[in-house]
Amino acid sequence: MPTVPQTDALSHASAPSPTPYPVGAATVLLDAFRPGDRFLATPTRTLLAHGVLEEVPHGPGPVYERVAETLRGVRARHGAAPLVIGAIPFDQSAPAALVVPEATRGGPALATDPLVVLPAAGPPAAATWTARPEPEPEVYGKSVAAAVDRMWKGEFSKVVLARTLELTGSGDLDLPGMLQRLARTDPSGYTFALPTAPARTLLGASPELLVSRRGDRLVSNPLAGSVPRSPDLAEDVRRAAGLLESAKDLHEHAVVVDAVHQALAPYCATIDVPARPSLIRTAAMWHLSTTVTGTLARPETSALEIACALHPTPAVCGTPTGLARRVIRESEPFDRGFYTGMVGWGDTEGNGEWVITLRCAEAEERTLRLYAGAGVVSASDPESETAETAAKFRTFLNAVGAEG
Repeated sequence: MPTVPQTDALSHASAPSPTPYPVGAATVLLDAFRPGDRFLATPTRTLLAHGVLEEVPHGPGPVYERVAETLRGVRARHGAAPLVIGAIPFDQSAPAALVVPEATRGGPALATDPLVVLPAAGPPAAATWTARPEPEPEVYGKSVAAAVDRMWKGEFSKVVLARTLELTGSGDLDLPGMLQRLARTDPSGYTFALPTAPARTLLGASPELLVSRRGDRLVSNPLAGSVPRSPDLAEDVRRAAGLLESAKDLHEHAVVVDAVHQALAPYCATIDVPARPSLIRTAAMWHLSTTVTGTLARPETSALEIACALHPTPAVCGTPTGLARRVIRESEPFDRGFYTGMVGWGDTEGNGEWVITLRCAEAEERTLRLYAGAGVVSASDPESETAETAAKFRTFLNAVGAEG
């Protein structure tokens, strides 16, 4: 019978001072990834999981209760400290893709590994891609305009509208190569490759932490308000400075931070919310960012329970939430699936990191389905929001060597 190994990832999950790792300890895990494995890199650790010891079953109860029950059962049967890893859809009532792996290898954060600065091999020169947007950019722009009209009539205050881009390749997908390019482009973010169905893998590089718990410390890092990066340094700095002064983006960001504050507060003995946002950058975008920190009020509350209470934030859905969900269903001609859901890990002590599933694609056979969205408020311009989604596609288009 397989057992759950006491790996570095598990034994250091809550340790205040993990044992130092040798140079290359994180990149060796990245290099070892093969299709079917589960890979997750965060600013605190790198995880590579193999096999499936147990799946978290689908059911009517909250997903965090089913995860906790599965972890308790595995610990009782196998006498080790297991973790769960995987993905949860945008619709929390839909089936998740969460497992307790047979074996997990852990290492430090990719950003701390000096070898991560070595460039990944580029996409195959002979690779060609056929792109099919859904909806077409013009149709997406009309949906944005329609949503803005409804906001001016007072129906709701924000909605996040997404579109997709389906890429069909001329050959088999090189998932390890894509993961390498995603991880080495933004090593300080959250990079993942997780099976979600037979022969289907969710890959991405998200910038946004929904919530993490380490002991009694909670952290959430909502992002809202964005502008595309520029290859020209002076223009890039101008865009970043302009984002910090943009009334439209600051309002959009404040709505999200307030929602996170209100959802997080019941779980906290203390909570700290900075008065003004700062900036974070990815290879493709600038984002307004606020790091909310708190002290856990009840030790039995897991990171995933809090993540489920926070999700969906106005950063990926809108406000008010119920009406925004309805507008999304009416406006988007596809099922979001795992896009704008959550990916992450959790352990039996309730520690974990759960990240909003952004800058991602689902890979199946020779097809990649990319997702990107933009927050629409009453001051939104359809052309600008369409351009923002195109810029967000760029993260993955660069990883596969495809044109937008």
